[in-house]
Amino acid sequence: MNIILFDNPKTRIKLLPFTFVRPIADIRVGIFKIYEKWEKAFNAEISFLTEEYLQGKFPLKHGADQFYINGSLCPNPYLIQKIQELKEGQGLVCGEDLLVLHTSAKFDHLDAEPGDFEKIEVPAEEIVLIKHPWEIFTQNREQIMLDFEVVTRGRISHHIEDPHTVVYGRANIFVEEGVEVRASILNAQKGPIYIGKNAVIEEGVIIQGTCAIGEGTRINMGAKIREDCSFGPHCKIGGEINNSVVFGYSNKAHDGYLGNSVVGEWCNLGADTNNSNLKNNYGPVRIWSYKERKYVSTEQQFCGMMMADYCKAGINTMFNTGTVVGVSAHIFGGGFPPKHIPSFAWGAIDSNEVAQLDKMIEIAERVFARRKADFTIHDRQILEKVFELSKFDRM
Repeated sequence: MNIILFDNPKTRIKLLPFTFVRPIADIRVGIFKIYEKWEKAFNAEISFLTEEYLQGKFPLKHGADQFYINGSLCPNPYLIQKIQELKEGQGLVCGEDLLVLHTSAKFDHLDAEPGDFEKIEVPAEEIVLIKHPWEIFTQNREQIMLDFEVVTRGRISHHIEDPHTVVYGRANIFVEEGVEVRASILNAQKGPIYIGKNAVIEEGVIIQGTCAIGEGTRINMGAKIREDCSFGPHCKIGGEINNSVVFGYSNKAHDGYLGNSVVGEWCNLGADTNNSNLKNNYGPVRIWSYKERKYVSTEQQFCGMMMADYCKAGINTMFNTGTVVGVSAHIFGGGFPPKHIPSFAWGAIDSNEVAQLDKMIEIAERVFARRKADFTIHDRQILEKVFELSKFDRM
């Protein structure tokens, strides 16, 4: 199968600032990113139909025929079966949303019209579409459980050898090779815990399921990881965290609270950084919408911070309920930053300063090198384009 994950342009805007630097399907929810879920579902190579400036890093590959799959759609057994049954010229839809199209046509831009095809309606209750930033954490529990079933099927977990670690619900814990756990408490009675290859759980850590810990991630001593959290590969995690998703290669290593939040890649939260996730009046949280250019209701009582990639927060930073932080923003200073922090903001507290693009690229190169990763020409070009695209947000 030649699977192409396409971005719905309207959904891309709703999912900003996370989609500034990635296709929708590169968003992590559950154990895996959306595109990784589809790779595993069909044991197939995935390509992307996204904005032109992203295609260098996320290439598009056509075949004799293709399955175009909505990049915000998460697979499940029902959908997988429906897709396998699709004939060429047929597609799955849910209301106005195109979910899947099986066709020999080769589309190379997002505004392409799919043309006439036989539409097969899928009930809304059978699908999960990630259309808003807060749905990354509200759907995280269900997605961890689905991914856990996929990644553990037919496999045997490695043992936790440490005699001082206390485990509840051992059957719901899966440990990959190379994992170190020391004098911690793992409670998987309410949901599964997945620990990726070469992850380290230091002394005194408490983890409640559901939880996904990515390859090479380190949970620092004394951390309290509450339910429904996902950490991508090579993160450093500490303090108290609840129902939050950290995409990967980011540090929230110190004490401080992070709740009902999403943090992109290559971010660093300074010591004692905290966020609020509940309004004093217990009302629904409003956050900045790039599509509407105003604050909109999430209809969620609990909603913390949406932080895009490459961001840095200084020591003791306090983020208010429903804060949205753009790409490569550097936040420091006293008091609460505003709830809408534009991309490449510098300071962000009573400041309209803008970070210098060349300095931000230099910092990114340095951060990548620390993780022995390559900051490629594509990464540079994406940041340069985002700097240009986000100018409207800083006016």
